[in-house]
Amino acid sequence: MGNFGDMAGNAGPPPAARDALRRDRRRAPAVTVGVEEEYLLVDPVSRKLSPSADKVVAGACGELGDRVSTEITRYQVEGRTDPHTDLAALARQLRATRGSIARAAGRLGLHIVSSGTPVLGHPVPPPFTGGPRYAESLAQFRALDHEQSTCACHIHVGVPDLPTALRVSNHVRPWLPALVTLAANSPFWGGQDTGYASWRTLVWGRWPVSGPPPFFESQSHFEDLVGDLIATGTTLDRGGVYWDIRPSHHVPTVEVRVADAASTVDDTVLLAGVVRALADTALRETAAGLSPPRPEPEILRAACWRAARDGLGGAGIDLSTRRLVPAAAQVDRLLDRTRPALERHGDLPLVSAAWARLRAHGTGADRQRAAFRRHGNPVDVVDHLIASTARAEDTAF
Repeated sequence: MGNFGDMAGNAGPPPAARDALRRDRRRAPAVTVGVEEEYLLVDPVSRKLSPSADKVVAGACGELGDRVSTEITRYQVEGRTDPHTDLAALARQLRATRGSIARAAGRLGLHIVSSGTPVLGHPVPPPFTGGPRYAESLAQFRALDHEQSTCACHIHVGVPDLPTALRVSNHVRPWLPALVTLAANSPFWGGQDTGYASWRTLVWGRWPVSGPPPFFESQSHFEDLVGDLIATGTTLDRGGVYWDIRPSHHVPTVEVRVADAASTVDDTVLLAGVVRALADTALRETAAGLSPPRPEPEILRAACWRAARDGLGGAGIDLSTRRLVPAAAQVDRLLDRTRPALERHGDLPLVSAAWARLRAHGTGADRQRAAFRRHGNPVDVVDHLIASTARAEDTAF
């Protein structure tokens, strides 16, 4: 990893602030992190989607309780973890959660896959889960709902209150393109390679309240903006605010929603460790009175698009120079930036090992394409995802 200051290309915090942050390195308790993952159900013969989510959830509830639920389409199941302070414990619970859901699906003759988009079939429009909220969404947003058989990974980081969540959002938002790059796992749609590493990012970006969030000047700025969006029918309620970072509307966390569902637990835990480190860095820099960089919204959105298109093997947009740089170098900068926080939480060895593995073998999108290249058959991609999703053995974690 090289030296890196901040996203504005400066030298980083001034010396006095750096010294204060260094002295504070071991004082605060560990920040909690939890994960929500969405999985797709597939038939083992056709490898196409299966609309059996309600039955799979019913079968998994005995082991997982309320940590498993249905989603907007009957193709999807969501699994959730508890809040954790230890990444290894988070990894164990994720493996156990995936295992429970996979077994429930297996009893119905099905498999689960963790991918940002379905590989095979024509999932438009999908069979929707019943209920008044989903019916209201379909009436309000119409064909936007038709493409929501996409799956994401949401990382929740514990914060004490809404103002803190908004400050964390302001500090983390310039790093969203690097997170898109790191988590890209959705190159296929309808049996075709889209040319994007994260096609889910493009599908989800069509929603009126999605993509990088605004820079929030204050809590009242956030409240007024969300109130106007609800009043104009642009979103149903706070739960329909789909920015890539948002204060959770039901738990005391800031939620980072930019990532594709990861094919392996190792990929998910790498993302969780980096997001927690970003949030922890933001908390400490805010306490030290440091202001975050404010890239122009148009450039930030363009950088997220470029990251979704090219992934780890391509080029990303440097937000300070507005020039293209290697995407892997941007992730290196992200890890340099968060290194003190990773050390504070004891996560640096795990995250470093996972990043080395990702650089060697590629992101989820790269591995999906490698599976396709073996025989030129998208069925092989689905089989690769089936094997990766419920893999039981530990690797980096």
